[in-house]
Amino acid sequence: MATLNSERPKAMDDQVTEQIDMRLEVVIIPVSDVDRAKDFYVKLGWRLDADFTAGNDWRGVQLTPPGSGCSVIFGKNVTTAAPGSAQGLYLAVSDIEAARRELLSRGVQVSEVFHGTNEHTGSDEPYLFGRLRVSGPDPAHTSYHSFVSFHDPDGNGWLLQELTARLPGRGVSNFDVATMTELLREAEEHHGQYEPTAPKHHWSGWYAAYIVARQNGKSPEEAVREGTLQIEGARAAA
Repeated sequence: MATLNSERPKAMDDQVTEQIDMRLEVVIIPVSDVDRAKDFYVKLGWRLDADFTAGNDWRGVQLTPPGSGCSVIFGKNVTTAAPGSAQGLYLAVSDIEAARRELLSRGVQVSEVFHGTNEHTGSDEPYLFGRLRVSGPDPAHTSYHSFVSFHDPDGNGWLLQELTARLPGRGVSNFDVATMTELLREAEEHHGQYEPTAPKHHWSGWYAAYIVARQNGKSPEEAVREGTLQIEGARAAA
């Protein structure tokens, strides 16, 4: 039986490595009728990015939910997975009740708002690893704790999860005026600490790198490093 060597090669210890961003870009959804699935997701208001073919044996359709950095792809001979077997697909929303009303207005069959307890049902329902559903939103309106569910025509299962505040290091959830104002104030504070020892630069470059880093889920400390690298890297390249 093969074993993993837990010792790091000395050459690795001598190298300074930079972590490369790995952004989830596409999720494959197995469907039985491409046009029916396309009509359904377009009806949800998702952006149609592409509908392309390769001869008569392959077709791919890509759509992106509003505000999402990740798209879905389905089509003909795109995957060997059984149609409807994609379950537990999460969509983050800032207002669960408003999101449910929008789905209903688009003719989608959607569950009531629910939350979960710490009890487990043992069922196959893809909700919080089998925890028991309780009708209504989370009593404390805690971020991550209120849901609605719906299915596409093949039975692929989606969950809307209400996020009003993200866990540390997970980026920002509501990129609106209030959130941007807070991020600008946060950037201003950290930039003020950096500026006295910084090379000559315009604040906009540092702010932009800081805010993008925070939006990508990095901590304030990591965002400060991104802002600093943006300024000092640009200066070094000049």
